Amino acid sequence: MNSKSTLWQSLEAQAQDSQQSRIDTLFDENPQRFNQYSIRINNLLLDYSKNLISDQTMQLLLDLAKSSEVELWREKMFSGEKINVTEQRAVLHTALRSMGAGSKVYVDSTNIMDEVSFELKKMENLTKSVHAGEWKGYSGKPIKDIVNIGIGGSNLGPQMVTEALSKYQMNDINVHYISNVDSQQIAQVLRPLNPEQVLFIVSSKTFTTKETLTNAKTARNWLLAYSFDESSVDKHFVAVTANQEAAIDFGIAPQNIYHMWDWVGGRFSLWSAIGLPIALHIGFDNFVELLKGARDMDNHFRTTPLETNAPVILALVGIWNNTFMGSQAQAILPYNQCLHMFSAYLQQAEMESNGKSVNREGEHIPYHTGGTIWGQLGINGQHAFYQFLHQGTSIVPADFIAAVENPTAAKGHQEYLMANLFAQTQALMTGISEEQVREELNAKSLPQEAIDKLAAHKVHQGNRPSNTILMDKVSPRNLGALIALYEHKIFVQGIIWEICSFDQWGVELGKQLANNLLPQLDAANEVEAQDSSTMGLIGFYKDMRKNIKKAP
Repeated sequence: MNSKSTLWQSLEAQAQDSQQSRIDTLFDENPQRFNQYSIRINNLLLDYSKNLISDQTMQLLLDLAKSSEVELWREKMFSGEKINVTEQRAVLHTALRSMGAGSKVYVDSTNIMDEVSFELKKMENLTKSVHAGEWKGYSGKPIKDIVNIGIGGSNLGPQMVTEALSKYQMNDINVHYISNVDSQQIAQVLRPLNPEQVLFIVSSKTFTTKETLTNAKTARNWLLAYSFDESSVDKHFVAVTANQEAAIDFGIAPQNIYHMWDWVGGRFSLWSAIGLPIALHIGFDNFVELLKGARDMDNHFRTTPLETNAPVILALVGIWNNTFMGSQAQAILPYNQCLHMFSAYLQQAEMESNGKSVNREGEHIPYHTGGTIWGQLGINGQHAFYQFLHQGTSIVPADFIAAVENPTAAKGHQEYLMANLFAQTQALMTGISEEQVREELNAKSLPQEAIDKLAAHKVHQGNRPSNTILMDKVSPRNLGALIALYEHKIFVQGIIWEICSFDQWGVELGKQLANNLLPQLDAANEVEAQDSSTMGLIGFYKDMRKNIKKAP
């Protein structure tokens, strides 16, 4: 994206002009604004009308998408070209949900769909075996608890979906997640479980991830402390990895290893065998529905003109708010309890993908790219940080997400929940002027002096953008579509910003330094020359550890 181009300069000029406009005034001028700036895909609705955009703005943004060759890059991704340029890899999480008969996607002249189908069938066999009580532990008892050990994309995606689809839990199979190397988490998860009935899933693409292997070894030792039999590992451990040899060395039987491919990034991998805990939780048929929902969105994204293409529009509005209007954050606000992890999931998906400062050629980017993603459940947020959204000095665009149907309906709850969502998007847009505040205070017969002191504190400037995404219910199919909507939004933004969205070199340096520092935390080892802060921190840690061990 050439920031010196005429198109870029036109967008900058448009942004300056837009600063003088108001969203609510745009609604006054165009009664059809909602119909014009909303898109419906099956049971999902995207309303982007409450953004500071006009027809001219949208045309310029669409011109930007076309000049950035979004359509060409889209086809490159779906067809298996190696668009992950820094690692020379294809990007084919879409192939994991392309389940049409005879579908073909090639990587290095190999039709990968044969491998995808094979692994999907293995997942089906394992899932149905566990649900039928046929998979037995070392003592002959059926599996009742699944413990997924992974981190990042091997944890956040599956856990978010498991929580979101808790209504669909199958056969009293309980799924637990361990990601933190802090031993408190694994102790808390394992304490109430019966080792005779636990199946561990160790998910690590490389099978070298320190956090995951540390937890996996602790889980293995916990199992052996009860079974006293190395062969019990075969009955209680499966792995999802691209490194079969390392998994076998760990003690996992070859038939219990599920394959990962280098053309699937971790944060886009829940559609693969990384999604085993999802399938075990909701049943294989529902897992297939999740895949179908994502495939529905893939088809929409691949075939729909840019003007009415939901992921493209969501991406363009985000770029408008971020790069041109100067908002450097994005709030994700689900108004549905089962989506309580969705903000955290998108935080990784977006920030690990587009948190880059150089373009595909390795050149410094002179404009702002991916913003900070944050948020939590809507109603809870209203009593936490919405003050900042409404009256803070920073403008934070927000995505409001909700379902019409609530699976545990109690009289009045859903109506109150949705009234709050609609009210918040309206309040962010319209605000309340000082004149309106004074009228309200006058109506309460407050003294003029009190009104003068209070009025400014109650003013809401409004004119704060938001999108609203509604669906009929949080079903496997709808959730698959929702996740894929954001995956493709991330892709489109990366193409327009000219960055590689599918590597994550930014997480590597800290890991390398941690490996170098680890031996120095041993009491017997000297601390090597570091900066004074790092040496001071390690020294304090070692002194405290020494004192803790001496304490009675």
